Amino acid sequence: MPPLLPSTWLQLQRSVRFGDTDAAGVMHFYQLLRWCHEAYEESLESFGLPAASVFPRPEWAGDSPAVALPIVYCQAEFRRPLLTGDLLHISLRPEALGPEAFEVRYSFEREGQPVAHGLTRHLAIAASGRQPCALPEGIRRWLEASGLGEGVRPL
Repeated sequence: MPPLLPSTWLQLQRSVRFGDTDAAGVMHFYQLLRWCHEAYEESLESFGLPAASVFPRPEWAGDSPAVALPIVYCQAEFRRPLLTGDLLHISLRPEALGPEAFEVRYSFEREGQPVAHGLTRHLAIAASGRQPCALPEGIRRWLEASGLGEGVRPL
């Protein structure tokens, strides 16, 4: 299987949909953080980590990961209005913050112009006791691979 280039899972696109905007056609402020999380999920899946292997599921839904990755801090900065139909280029820059935490910086551009930035910080916690713990292997590999700048594959 050929290696994945980081551009295939750290560079994403989306369109601003009508439902993302207010009556004037301008993006609702809360959409940016939702888009950040969706880009994070899409990046993990494109890298080869299915959502079910990363995000805890109810016990009745089958095997549940022993580790949860809640967002413990977030921020959003808006630079230009976003309108229905705008095509956005989203760049992710994940970085480990230690053995238990990481952050993802998100840059949103429209036609080469920056329109917004986002940041999410995640802490690994044991799903059962809710205490900090080591990041799961798949997430560690995703973080490591994002900094390599060359073709990689998840283990």
